[in-house]
Amino acid sequence: MTQQQTRSMTAMSKEMQDCVNACMTCHSVCEETMSSCMQAGGQAQMQIMRALMDCAEMTRMCADMMMRRSPLSAEMCAMCARACDMCAEACMSMPDDQQMMRCAEACRRCSEMCRTMAGATA
Repeated sequence: MTQQQTRSMTAMSKEMQDCVNACMTCHSVCEETMSSCMQAGGQAQMQIMRALMDCAEMTRMCADMMMRRSPLSAEMCAMCARACDMCAEACMSMPDDQQMMRCAEACRRCSEMCRTMAGATA
C-alpha cells in the first residue's frame, strides 16, 4: 500500500466530515425538539415523536459508522436520508413552532448531505 493510499484511508474527506457534522447537528436538534415537545405538555402527536426519535438515533449511528469507515456507511447514509426526510415532513406539520422549523431545516440539510455521501461511497 502506498503512502497516498494509507493517508486517504486515515484522513476523512471534507465531504464526509461535513456529513458527519450535519448528522451530529441533526441528532442534537432532534433531541432538543423532543425535549421541547415534552415540555409543551405532550401536545405533539406520537407520529412526530417517533419521527424525531428515529431521526435522532439514525443520525447518531450514521455519523458513528462514517467515523469508523464502516463498509456499510453508504447504505446507512441512504437510510439516514430517508429518516431525516420523514422527520422534516413531520416537523413541517407544525409550522408555527420555531423549534420544529429549526429541526426541519437541520433534517433537510442532513438528508441532502447523506444522499450525497450514499452516492459517493456506493
